[in-house]
Amino acid sequence: MRARIHVTGIVQGVGFRPFVHGLAGELGLSGFVGNDTTGVVVEVEGAQVHVAEFVRALRERPPPLAVVSGVATEEVPATGVGGFRIAPSEAGGRREALVSADTATCEDCLREVFDPADRRHRYPFTNCTNCGPRFTIVVDVPYDRVATTMAGFAMCEQCAAEYHDPADRRFHAQPTCCPACGPALRLFTASGEAAPGDPLVAAADWLRAGKVVAVKGLGGYHLAALADCEPAVAAVRTRKHREDKPFAVMARDLAAVRRLARLDDAEQRVLTSRRRPIVLLARHPDAPLAPSVAPGNRSIGVMLPYTPLHHLLAAELAAPFVLTSGNLSDEPIAYVDEEAARRLTPIADAFLTHDRPIHIRADDSVVRVLGGRELPVRRSRGYAPEPLPLGFEARRPVLGCGAELKSTFCLATGRRAFLSHHIGDLENYETLRSYTEGVRHYRRLFDVEPVVVAHDLHPEYLSTKYAVELDDMELVGVQHHHAHIASCLADNGEAGPVIGIACDGLGYGLDGTMWGGEILAADLRGFRRLAHLQPVPMPGGAAAIREPWRMAAAWLDVAYDGKPPAGLDVVARNAARWDAVTAVAHSGVGAPVTSSAGRLFDAVAALVGLRDRVNYEGQAAIELEQRVELSETGCYAAGVDGGVLGGVDLVRAVVDDVRRGVDAGLVAARFHNGLVELLARAAEGVRAEHGLATVALSGGVFQNLVLLERLSARLAAAGFRVLTHSRVPPNDAGISLGQVAVAAAREAPDPPA
Repeated sequence: MRARIHVTGIVQGVGFRPFVHGLAGELGLSGFVGNDTTGVVVEVEGAQVHVAEFVRALRERPPPLAVVSGVATEEVPATGVGGFRIAPSEAGGRREALVSADTATCEDCLREVFDPADRRHRYPFTNCTNCGPRFTIVVDVPYDRVATTMAGFAMCEQCAAEYHDPADRRFHAQPTCCPACGPALRLFTASGEAAPGDPLVAAADWLRAGKVVAVKGLGGYHLAALADCEPAVAAVRTRKHREDKPFAVMARDLAAVRRLARLDDAEQRVLTSRRRPIVLLARHPDAPLAPSVAPGNRSIGVMLPYTPLHHLLAAELAAPFVLTSGNLSDEPIAYVDEEAARRLTPIADAFLTHDRPIHIRADDSVVRVLGGRELPVRRSRGYAPEPLPLGFEARRPVLGCGAELKSTFCLATGRRAFLSHHIGDLENYETLRSYTEGVRHYRRLFDVEPVVVAHDLHPEYLSTKYAVELDDMELVGVQHHHAHIASCLADNGEAGPVIGIACDGLGYGLDGTMWGGEILAADLRGFRRLAHLQPVPMPGGAAAIREPWRMAAAWLDVAYDGKPPAGLDVVARNAARWDAVTAVAHSGVGAPVTSSAGRLFDAVAALVGLRDRVNYEGQAAIELEQRVELSETGCYAAGVDGGVLGGVDLVRAVVDDVRRGVDAGLVAARFHNGLVELLARAAEGVRAEHGLATVALSGGVFQNLVLLERLSARLAAAGFRVLTHSRVPPNDAGISLGQVAVAAAREAPDPPA
């Protein structure tokens, strides 16, 4: 018999055609295999039992990087033609083929890189069908070399022989290359002078000398400095204008990681996965790290090398090194050579670069691990653009434009949602340009022409303005916190209804105020706001985000009717402006009202003396989490009154302990425990009234593992089923997925199941 088989999923650029070629040979089948715009097309001819075994193998044992989402088979007339061949790719028709994420170097390639007898010894661009660049070099589909940034590198005779040999690991591996025909590494100084000798050796020498080196990676440039060299790390901070936010560190291997931080089995599994994210780990107090790597932080972000270049540099240095995004604070990562030279010359002393173009920028991904599961903080390199299952059919293609901070966009078509890589905060032209270029690239790559555009309700978000300015699109506004809960539902393949607890910094509410500590009854189609944290003014608006003491002033003003208790250091520290700020709060002008949990964390951080001003978004709340005395079980009591959660009760309890001189770590713990109890009691009240027994937790505040872990446990002990994030971040990076889920669900003929 002869069968025509269509395989969909991530099946291009992952060695699928070589696998099919070998499988057909094993089973004595004739026919062909080729790529088209929707996946892989195969025709096989032979004994029926062998054809059945062939189809079963496609489903059950594909290549390591392949993700098979569908195998459709139909019988066609036999031709009697012998042999099996790889057919040219078909470029016509609607593009539905999926593009693989960039993948860490495999063990086979690493052996070659470190084998003095191998022709790829110390070659930084070694790859095969099982590893290497994918998304960041793909220009178009079908995935063939001519549609990647490797198109300008003609394969030498030896590489071509490997590429065309069905028995070779590089059979139809599109980025195949070697020192004779592939990209070349070079090192030059900030003044543009070429450095003599081996670029890797020279770069390591520069780093050992305390210099800052810009390194061109998979998705852009990084800034590197020796992690135990305080002057070098401090120089990166000063030049990059990144005062306090922690830097990630690259360690050579697991032994090096264990010298820096504690590592359990689940964290090790994530750290060594093919995705190679930065994993936030509990650092050792005596870790050999410069104070400026992660000031005041009990955690450290660690990653392992994920390209041959990183492996070689790590081996040459034999010491951990900071590897942080190549940009000035608040700008997107530099990825075009000329742009990088212009933007990074004031920061880097030297550039370790190469001539393989990067087509799309992609920052490193960041995850935490909780209960053996990933909790993404930033989903980018290694994960994007792999699709997420939508759980139901989107009747029309949808674009979700996301939020303002930690911006992403999302395209949904059929049952797939393509969540973008991390873009950044949409607060400047460079990031907006990266955002719009990314949308265009995804639309072309996946051939999705959105008809519906979902956006946040905040009229001043650049993402909202982008949505409104699109021509011939049907606009759907989605409330920010509904989008958070919808993203958690989509992350878990559920539709609701649930009790949604959405806690974050700020989101535009239906009443025109800024929400952020919300208890919702929600499904994918809609929501009701059932309870929320007590609203307070934000004196100075955005200034209150940059200066948490302003939120302390606002909460104290509400909690004590304008007469805060004597002896509070936060008042003394800011005495010169205190009365003016409270007057702004009373006036209602320049003081938007908010129910934000994030701003409550800010206020408490200022009250206990941790942070009056922040240098990056969420810093005060992060430092409050860092100070929690984990053994403390004490809990501040707070009430729920008519759907209003008693934040003032928590603030008064904090003030009482602060005035008694209680240690900040104990106050932080009791505040966390009190907020856990307050949110859990609110959920219990909703269950009693509405019968809902599943809780979904979302919003940037739930990046706080102390809060997330303790609230999840408290809810589970009370008999709730608890949904948390594991594939998309709980922060605003997940908003765009929630938006498309809401917009698509509202069009579904029946409620999604």
